[in-house]
Amino acid sequence: MEKTRILFISQEITPYLPETEMSKTGRFLPQGIQEKGREIRTFMPRFGCINERRNQLHEVIRLSGMNLIIDDTDHPLIIKVASIQAARMQVYFIDNEDYFHRKAILNDAEGKFFEDNDERAIFFARGVFETVKKLRWSPDIIVCQGWLASLVPLYLKKAYNDDPLFADTKVIYSVEDDSFEGELDSSYSDKLLFESIQKSDVPDLEKPNFFNVTKTAVDYSDGVILGSSNVNSDIVDYLKKDDIMSLDYQDREGEYVAAYDEFFDKVLGK
Repeated sequence: MEKTRILFISQEITPYLPETEMSKTGRFLPQGIQEKGREIRTFMPRFGCINERRNQLHEVIRLSGMNLIIDDTDHPLIIKVASIQAARMQVYFIDNEDYFHRKAILNDAEGKFFEDNDERAIFFARGVFETVKKLRWSPDIIVCQGWLASLVPLYLKKAYNDDPLFADTKVIYSVEDDSFEGELDSSYSDKLLFESIQKSDVPDLEKPNFFNVTKTAVDYSDGVILGSSNVNSDIVDYLKKDDIMSLDYQDREGEYVAAYDEFFDKVLGK
């Protein structure tokens, strides 16, 4: 019997970024799921504050070299990889000089939200899909963690659904404690249009605040996980009204990997 294939797309993974609940889940959940007999792939952005030499990142030439067009501008897609030896796990990094070479994650030194975070989210999501296509690896489930991966459910269901690699793929969105103030760029809903996606597919993103960004991700997902005990209360209320399959927050001191593993099977209909 073939192993279930699970693609993890995480905004943060330790040790590449400082330890947070999200980055620790990004690190230890894939390992735990792999140890339960699943096949995994893991992706994150190659933020400029990640030390490439210390973490032994290197470019994967055969996967790099494509250009992604965002807002009529070409942006080269660079793919790097590193190994977490203790977990027997590789991490793929989505890189681009324009978006990911500054020495910060989502905010500048003064704590100001980067103006191009909208385009960084678009590039990250599309970059993962294009790389997985080059890998010729068909995931049974995609698990997205953090709002920077919030376009993945939409792109799966509306842009990559005709690709045989993703025809039967389910997607789970993990809502984290990573809300941002204000809104993304006002033209976000125009910039993200791609393939067969229409403006009518993303009505909430006319006002791209954290709630609407998350709501859109939830609406296109097959399952939702509360990845933090401190999720935005409006999101929690929305999930209660929605009939989407969901998994409540799992204490990281408990058997959370087993709970996630069972939830993955539930989403797959097993």
